[in-house]
Amino acid sequence: MSAYKKTILVVENDEADQLFIENAFRANGVTNPIQIVSDGNEAIAYLLGEGKYSDRAKFPYPTFIMTDLKMPKADGFSVLEHLKTNPEWAIIPTVVLSASTDPDDIKKSYLLGASCYHVKPNGFEALKSQLRALHEYWMTCRIPEVDSTGRQVQTDSVGKLGERFPQPSGGTQTRTKE
Repeated sequence: MSAYKKTILVVENDEADQLFIENAFRANGVTNPIQIVSDGNEAIAYLLGEGKYSDRAKFPYPTFIMTDLKMPKADGFSVLEHLKTNPEWAIIPTVVLSASTDPDDIKKSYLLGASCYHVKPNGFEALKSQLRALHEYWMTCRIPEVDSTGRQVQTDSVGKLGERFPQPSGGTQTRTKE
């Protein structure tokens, strides 16, 4: 996995927030590739490697996803739902970064598999501090190894604790709904 780039996928429709997020990561010294898409449909296309996202050299498979919730077309819940229904992708650390403090939004995010939920802070310095903490934590976490196409590398569970759990098939990922 050492040759594999840890790519951050940001799902955010607001262009100003896109710029602030990328600039805050860069101001923190983050050199990882950062890919930005504008809504849940684009995020799902990116994950599937569809259309303009088919070139994995240009659009590497993400190892960390940060999504807003409230976006036109497909929202952040659509992204979370899609990840949860595709077992090979459910393992990707996925952070919700939203302006919403609604308890129902927070609860539904976790029910759909969000790794954590953060409220967008006011101001660049606060955002920079928040993203520094998130990046330092999530980029040091171990995740299952994937190949260059994003498929999980099969492991051998025989004789190990995880033997009783079936592994994902490694088959084709599917859309949950259009």
